[in-house]
Amino acid sequence: MKLSTKTRATTLSVALASTLALTACAASNETANTGSGSDTGSGTQLSGTLVGAGASSQQAAMQGWTAAYSSVQPEVTVNYDPVGSGGGREQFIEGATDFAGTDAYLDEEELAGAQERCAGGEIFQLPNYIAPIAVVYNLEGVEELNLPPEVVAGIFAQQITNWNDPAIAEANPDVTLPDLPITPVNRSDESGTTENFAEYLAAVAPDVWTYEVSGDWPVAGGEAAQGTSGVVSAVGAGNGAIGYADPSQAGDLGVANIGVGGDFVAPSPDAASAVVENSERVEGGGEYNYAIDIRRDTTESGNYPIVQVSYHVGCIQYDDQETADLVADFMSFVVSEEGQQAAAEAAGSAPISDGLREQAQSAIDAISAG
Repeated sequence: MKLSTKTRATTLSVALASTLALTACAASNETANTGSGSDTGSGTQLSGTLVGAGASSQQAAMQGWTAAYSSVQPEVTVNYDPVGSGGGREQFIEGATDFAGTDAYLDEEELAGAQERCAGGEIFQLPNYIAPIAVVYNLEGVEELNLPPEVVAGIFAQQITNWNDPAIAEANPDVTLPDLPITPVNRSDESGTTENFAEYLAAVAPDVWTYEVSGDWPVAGGEAAQGTSGVVSAVGAGNGAIGYADPSQAGDLGVANIGVGGDFVAPSPDAASAVVENSERVEGGGEYNYAIDIRRDTTESGNYPIVQVSYHVGCIQYDDQETADLVADFMSFVVSEEGQQAAAEAAGSAPISDGLREQAQSAIDAISAG
C-alpha cells in the first residue's frame, strides 16, 4: 500500500523507456564554434545526433534538459540510454557513446581507459546534477519516519529486521510501528546510486556497514531490482519494503527523514546543495576533472548527506568536429541557468553553484576536434 508523507518527494510522471530520444536546437545556419552553448554565446544552429548513456537517476533531468534544449536546437537529436552508471562508463570507454552520465566519478582504471579512448588523452568530469538519494519506504499507517544513520545501516545490512525494532521505535516515539518484517530492496545492476549510498553507510556507521564500497550491492538475501524505476516499483509492491532512490521518482512512497547531528533532515535540493558546498574537489585526474569528495559524515544543520553528485564524462578532444561541437553546445546548455532550472523542474535537483558553472564552462570551452 502506498502512503502519503509530509516529506514527500515531488511526484513526476516519468516515461521509463530504455532510450530517451529528444530533439533540440538554436537559430542560425553557421558552423558551430566550440563551446557555443545555447544561452551562453553564439546562437549557432547545429544539426546531428548526440549519443549518451548512463545513470538512470539522471533520467528525469535528461528529459528536462533535452525538452528545453529542443526549443533552441531543434535539429539536434540527443539520445540517452539510462542503462545505469556502470554501463554508461563502460560504453563511453569503449567508444560506443559520445558522453556518459554517472553517479560515481571514474576510478583509476576507468580514468586510464577513458583517457586512452579520447583523442589527446584529456577528459572532462563535470558535476552537472546534484540530488539527494531518498530512503523510500512502504509502511501502512506510517506517514512520517525518522531514521538515525546507524539504523539505516542496520536495516540495509539486514541486522535490523523488523519494523518495531527498539532502535527504530526510539527515533519515532509518536509513531505506532507494526510488528512486520523489513524487506530491504537494492539495485541489481551496477549503480552509482548504490555506490553513493554505500559511501554514506560506510562513513556514518563503519562498525555496522563493513562492506567494501562499490557500485555492486554487497549484501545477499534482500530483494533486488533493475534501475531506479525497478527499486521504486519493488518497494511500492510490498508493505514493509524499504529502498533507496532518486526522490524525483519516489511517487507516492514514504520518504524517511535522516539523522544529521541532533536533527532529522528530509531530502531536498537545498539540503543536498548545502553538503556539496561544504565538500572538496578530488585531487588528480587531469585539468578538467571536477569530481567532488562528499562530506558524508557531516553533522551541520540543514545538510543532507545521502546525496549523489552525478557527472557528465566526455572528451576534451574528439575525432571529428561535428561531435565536438554537439557535445560542447549541449553541455553548455546543461550547465547554464536555463538548463539547471529545466532539470530542477523535471527532477527536483539542486542547481549547481556559480562556481561549479564557471569550472564546467572552462572545460566545455576547451572541447575541440583533433
